[in-house]
Amino acid sequence: MTSAKKLTIASVAQLLKRRKLLADDQLETVLQHGEQQAERLLKQLSGGRNRKRLPHEEQLSPAEVISSFNLEIPGSKKLLTEDIITEVLARAIGLPYLKIDPLKLDLDIVTNHISRAFALRNLMVPVDMINGKLVIAVSDPSANHGIEELQRTRRIEVDRVLASRTDILKVLGEFFGFRASVIAAETEAKNSADISNLEQHFQMRTGLHDDEGTDKHIIAAVDFLLQYAFDQRASDIHIEPKRDKSLIRLRVDGVLHNIHNIPKNLHPSIVSRIKLLARLDLAEKRRPQDGRIKTEHKGKEIELRVSTLPVAFGEKVVIRIFDPDILMQDLEKLGFEPREFQLFNSFIHQPNGIILVTGPTGSGKTTTLYSSLRALSSPEINIVTVEDPIEMVLEEFNQVGVQSAIDVTFSTVLRNILRQDPDIIMIGEIRDKETADNAVQAALTGHLVLSTLHTNDAPSSITRLLELGIPYFLLASTLIGVNAQRLVRKICTECKKERLLTEAERDYLDLGDDDVKVWEGEGCNECRGTGYKGRIGIFEVLDVNTNIKASLSSETDLNLLTRLAREDGMSTLRESAIRKMLLGETTFEEVIAVTG
Repeated sequence: MTSAKKLTIASVAQLLKRRKLLADDQLETVLQHGEQQAERLLKQLSGGRNRKRLPHEEQLSPAEVISSFNLEIPGSKKLLTEDIITEVLARAIGLPYLKIDPLKLDLDIVTNHISRAFALRNLMVPVDMINGKLVIAVSDPSANHGIEELQRTRRIEVDRVLASRTDILKVLGEFFGFRASVIAAETEAKNSADISNLEQHFQMRTGLHDDEGTDKHIIAAVDFLLQYAFDQRASDIHIEPKRDKSLIRLRVDGVLHNIHNIPKNLHPSIVSRIKLLARLDLAEKRRPQDGRIKTEHKGKEIELRVSTLPVAFGEKVVIRIFDPDILMQDLEKLGFEPREFQLFNSFIHQPNGIILVTGPTGSGKTTTLYSSLRALSSPEINIVTVEDPIEMVLEEFNQVGVQSAIDVTFSTVLRNILRQDPDIIMIGEIRDKETADNAVQAALTGHLVLSTLHTNDAPSSITRLLELGIPYFLLASTLIGVNAQRLVRKICTECKKERLLTEAERDYLDLGDDDVKVWEGEGCNECRGTGYKGRIGIFEVLDVNTNIKASLSSETDLNLLTRLAREDGMSTLRESAIRKMLLGETTFEEVIAVTG
């Protein structure tokens, strides 16, 4: 098979059979039904309507069609994906294969060398510039016309790499759409929005469009940015003004990645659009503001929490993304070990008392609280939450948002909340003595109270409440348990490999002299070369049992609390992380990075 020969479903299927990626019966299925499958996919692209297809829709690749059969590779439980097929084709043809990672692309390289219309017509996208040569990703190695035209008109040397059609279209949609919006944004008038509804929706643009003019709006720039962040599994978007530019970064699996640089004079327009959607005061640029946006992605609602902060060169915006599938999970899937899960589950099923979840920002506290409330939610239970701000609006709960400007604070709401006949109360955070006092009173009067506290470990939460002025005898009467937690990155299952800890590493973790086998990710297309994909919790669960209660006094010693908890079987965050490492879920480096 050469690059000059047109690829067909049959020729690619035969190649996969020779590479033992298709069994005989699977090959027969593809050969018999491949063309019909391609037609079905084309109809799905057009929404079942008889309309003129766009050029890129006429060019379904054989890899895309074959992968749509969802066939398992013989002798493996892995599906034969478009990426696997494209990589096999690249080796057979002699072209480098590239799994396009949008987080590593340069917006200028992608968009400055060819127009979007040209890129769509030829299904190609610039991905890099190496030693003066432009690296172009193509999905059809036999289509040389576009490459020749580019070399002739731009007088630039080109190197080709093979990438999947799906990856190329995604980059064309996201990068060119964003670029088109940015170019015209300086003259875009601000659109008005209805800011009267807490759950205001706005509809994001997705994919590619016939009408280039629809992209030329500041609204579209924000839409493309959000869509891009959702597709990359980002948890946060940072829009940071610098001296001569504005920097856009995404946090993925806890790590920030630089994405785009945009002209500095566009930064106010981008920020104003986001503030408008989040119901913030557009004129107020000197004080921090907090707001929220609700939108949709792939058929499910997404909550966005927006925070603005005046910094040296303008207003910085951080958008935190709350995916309901992540925010509300089964407790069993959060990463609890058997003892910790049994304890925490027993805590939340107590009829009354206080349960604390502690940890720094970004440690998964909100996920644990919301998942707990979902486990407890039923028609017979009245759950009331007091949050600053409300993380995600849910019908099952009665949620109150703190508004300090009109004196709706944790403490003022809690003073009146018992008149609402709650069974379970969730307090976003215990920040001061008055809030802590109200939480204790609610627990004393027969209510279950869940809340968060910013402490480094579980025993420190008890001493923190004592420092706030809660009498030790009331604490002994109301506190059920404390859960301290962090998040560690999970090893990518696609590139996982074994290794032995060095002697120095064993000594550092106090694991003795025997060989210790651990795992790490080598880095692959699935994890963008990081070796990690996703995160999981590590937990330190303190049961406030009889021994702990007996030790409480006005001068309770933290070391004594820690010793009693350890004697009762409490595992520290470090020990929890080490067990995750020994089970092959995270790495030695991640244990050290997260637990110190």
